[in-house]
Amino acid sequence: MQAIPTAIPDVLIIEPKVFGDERGFFFESYNRRTMAALGLDMEFVQDNHSRSAQGVLRGMHYQRNHPQGKLVRVIAGEVYDVAVDLRRSSKTFGRWVGVALSAENKRMLWIPPGFAHGFLTISECAEFLYKTTDYWHPEDERCLIWNDASVGIDWPFEAEPQLSAKDKAGLRLDQTDPYP
Repeated sequence: MQAIPTAIPDVLIIEPKVFGDERGFFFESYNRRTMAALGLDMEFVQDNHSRSAQGVLRGMHYQRNHPQGKLVRVIAGEVYDVAVDLRRSSKTFGRWVGVALSAENKRMLWIPPGFAHGFLTISECAEFLYKTTDYWHPEDERCLIWNDASVGIDWPFEAEPQLSAKDKAGLRLDQTDPYP
């Protein structure tokens, strides 16, 4: 397993070592000792699984008082996964990074606490798995609007995405309550 830096140094692409032959493949999607050797010593408390149709955009979600680190991956289809730095003290505050994650490339993305997170389904459908370092606290959940011009995420779509009511009501970066 290897960690590949992104434009935001704390957000890492994790590439597992995949063993494959004519029967299929095998890889460790998580090994605490291996991750710790990569400098990622975290404890996960919850696993989540979602399925989304093409054009569905979920995000940009974060929890203000219970920030979650997330290890995300796709087991069917493909998504464009995005993290936005909401740590006011960070040199990359307000910047974003996006990565294509797919069942084919088997890449994962580590998004540390302090980031808004979302993804766009670009295949016909996608199944998305993620581990979190804190529990979901619905009363603490916040949403950064997906199309905030000051953030400038370059989403790879041609038509308007399908959004939940919560995601349509997201706030601009200057209206959010960022982390210290």
